[in-house]
Amino acid sequence: MAGRTEGSRTVRAGRRAVSLHRPDKVLFPDLGLTKADLAGYYLDAAPRLLPQLQGRPLMLERHPDGVAGGRFMQKAVPSGAPEWVHGAEVPKEGGKLNQILCEDPATLVYLVDQACLTPHRWLARADRPRCPDLLVFDLDPGPRQGFAAVRTAARRLAEVLDELGLRSVPMTTGSRGLHVLVPLRRGPDADEVLEFAGGVARVLADLHPDEYTTEARKEQRGDRLYLDVHRNGYAQTAVAPYAVRALPGAPVAAPLAWSELDDPALTAQRWTVGDMERRLAEQDPWEGALAHGFALERAQSALLAR
Repeated sequence: MAGRTEGSRTVRAGRRAVSLHRPDKVLFPDLGLTKADLAGYYLDAAPRLLPQLQGRPLMLERHPDGVAGGRFMQKAVPSGAPEWVHGAEVPKEGGKLNQILCEDPATLVYLVDQACLTPHRWLARADRPRCPDLLVFDLDPGPRQGFAAVRTAARRLAEVLDELGLRSVPMTTGSRGLHVLVPLRRGPDADEVLEFAGGVARVLADLHPDEYTTEARKEQRGDRLYLDVHRNGYAQTAVAPYAVRALPGAPVAAPLAWSELDDPALTAQRWTVGDMERRLAEQDPWEGALAHGFALERAQSALLAR
């Protein structure tokens, strides 16, 4: 912290000094966690978080009065943003939108200053917005299911993906379930990726019809775990790795190694801002796992052949 003025504090973020307004404002009352604390966490996480954000349009989950107050979602670059906060024009129905990007530590601090607790990212990059390079499955447990059911579903899903020639990585969502992500070679359209993801989910649901469902309507799911693939649609978003969730305890969406699913104590909210310092000092569980994108065409052929 380089300096202080009334109602603000200057934070060193990479090559820039960024003003953080009302730095002592409490965002998580149960922890007493302030805006300055949140900015500090995101700066600590920046070496791992920024590579997951760069080039991807974001949707900001903003909580001006902290988690105890209301929220709103923002896609466009905020009015009055500094010139070094970048955006990208992406097609939307009826025109285009200058959607915010986060390319550097200074922008991370700026987003916290805007009371963005959680960044949600596109699965495609802004230069080819209709061609995702990530595929995600959101495993959402049923009302009477424990987290053991989520861990089992993730392993079974990984086995199906492996049979299709796709490698995957898991992540706690910081909310209720797990995400399973697959790196893709860019090319197929988002609609094609969404259709493929739905086909994979149906395979797993057909193998275990009493345990899993692809039914979007809650009243039709019963107690089954929901295999949600809709985040793969064009312009949809998924919570970013290392993002803080706007929930009591400040849980974090934490990348995992597959071996960590063996821990019976693992839950969706296992990792929080309070214990991520140690986690960030350890080896990256996704080290190199997303560097190689898989060709969807081969996996599509393997899926049709099942």
